[in-house]
Order: sequence, then C-alpha cells, then structure tokens
Amino acid sequence: MHSSIDGACPHAPPPGIRLISAHLVEVAHRFGASAIAHGCTGKGNDQIRFETSVLMLDPTLDIIAPLREWGLHSRPEEVAYACEHGVDVPEGTGDNPYSIDDNLWGRAIECGALEDPWSEPPHDVWTMTADPQETPDDPAVCETGFERGVPVSLDDVRMPLSELVVALNALAGQYGFGRLDLMENRLVGLKSRECYEVPGALSIIIARRALEDLTLERDVAHEKLDLERTWATCVYNGQWFSPLKRALDAFMAETQKGVTGVVRLRFLKGRCTVIGRKSARSLYDLGLATYDRDSTFDERAASGFLELQTLSLKTWAKVQGPDVLACEPLACDLVANPALR
Repeated sequence: MHSSIDGACPHAPPPGIRLISAHLVEVAHRFGASAIAHGCTGKGNDQIRFETSVLMLDPTLDIIAPLREWGLHSRPEEVAYACEHGVDVPEGTGDNPYSIDDNLWGRAIECGALEDPWSEPPHDVWTMTADPQETPDDPAVCETGFERGVPVSLDDVRMPLSELVVALNALAGQYGFGRLDLMENRLVGLKSRECYEVPGALSIIIARRALEDLTLERDVAHEKLDLERTWATCVYNGQWFSPLKRALDAFMAETQKGVTGVVRLRFLKGRCTVIGRKSARSLYDLGLATYDRDSTFDERAASGFLELQTLSLKTWAKVQGPDVLACEPLACDLVANPALR
C-alpha cells in the first residue's frame, strides 16, 4: 500500500516540505503503508528534501517517484499527463508558464521567462508585492515586538505568529518590499533561477537581526552569523531532522533567550529600514558608548589592552616581517626605506 498527498508542491519552501513529509509518514503509519510517492522531478532539491526527511523519520519506507521513472521528460509532458488523468494543473500552461509554490510565508516562482537569467521578471510574476515605483510616496512605520526571538505583536497588538505574518505580508507588500531574484546552487549540481515574494518573512528577519545586535553578547553574535549559514544549508538540503540540525537548533534557541524587545520599521518604495530598537535586555550602555564628558569608559585601560593585543604581531613584524613584506608590491617602499615607516 502506498501513501501520497495530492497537490504537494514540488518546490515548496523547505519548512513546507518538512511539514508535508512529517504528515506523509504519519499517514503512512496510520494506514500501514509500505511506501510514499511524491511528484518531484529528478533535477530539483525538492526530491532531496522529501526523501531525506521521510527516510530520517522512517528509514524502512520505500520511495516512489513517478516523474523520475515514467519517462516524462518535460513540464509540458507532465501537465499533459495530469490533464489526461483529470488532474487540473493551473501552473505550467500557456497562460501561466510558471511553477509557483506558496504558503503562509510567501511564494516561490520559477520557469517561463525566468529561465533566462538576463530577462527581467515579468510583472505578472509578482502578486504579493506592489511595483515599488507605484507605491505610496509617504512611508509606513510599524513596531514589531519580540519575546525570546519570536515575534508576538504588531504596533502593541498581540497576535499569533500566523496572523502577524499575514499582517506584515500585507503592509510590506503594499510598499513593494519582499522581492528576491536569486540564482541558486542546487545540491544536484546545477544552477537555478527562482524569484521569491516574502515580505513578512524578510521584515521579521530584518527586525530580529536589529534586536539581536542590541541584545546578543559579541562573541555569541559573531558565532551565530557563522552557524546560520550551516543551519540554512541543512534546511535547504532537506536535513531538517538530522542530528546536526537538531544540535544547531539547540544553539539557536539558547541565543534567543534574551532577544526580547521592540523594533521600529519603516517601509518606503521597496525598502524596509530599521529606525529604532529597544529592549529591557539591551547590552548597549550609553555610559560606555558616549563620547561626552560623562563617559564611564576608562580610556587609560586601552593602552594596556593594545600593548597585549599587538604583542604577537609586533614580534612577528620585527623578526619575519621585512622578508615577507618585501614580496608585497605596496610594502616594498616601506621595507626599502625605513624613513617612510
């Protein structure tokens, strides 16, 4: 017995595929299925995300991929096959040549005119965001509240995350913010162009980044930047349930314990700008940062700090520096003429 979900988007954003995969396995177990089928082609990352997620949740399940096995070699052939068997496919036809996936977070669009990297995305690609040139001349300002890294309010009105995303989708989209035109490096080895509309998600990312800048300790903030790329790679490659992803989740969750506060955003002509941030957990100390006379920073301490900070480099510069720098064109004059040092 096999299990499948009708209408599963072949290129859905990774969290969507993760959710679909979990439900696929749950349904397979409920009905005693021995295999799961999906509609992915052989060249996309979607197949990797589905199959990796499914097999991590239940490695005993078999995978059936009809489009890899039935000799359907192009999207028109797939659409024609679906229509012959009574499955309506709105995308991929002459009137709508794109492959489109959408969910709460936004839309992913590919195919059609987008397959030419030199071609500007046609206007009909975008539906969640207005043309920035046609948006209002006066900006919109909103305040997004966070608790432990999770957005919980918009302009002091508390709401569930899903409602907040919908509200930010509408506000940011009205001002043309949230469009992405990307060349992606797929895990299978080819490049692909995709356009995304994610106004709410990008707004939240920008806001939370600003709040993290205010509340994260320096070393944690720097390390998080490096690990974010690894986390994103895990998600992009379908390793949502992997040991590495789970370990990174634990790190990310720890970093968010103090990320509570409010960020003020301004939307104007396709841009989203942070214009304010505040937090009771802020690590910004005006007394240390100010250049006024009431500064609490002891500038005399910097001398000893710099003496130790530069000690290793000074030692290197005295012993090995002249020989190494002599090979550098811009440093030749300094090495040859001590008077210029």
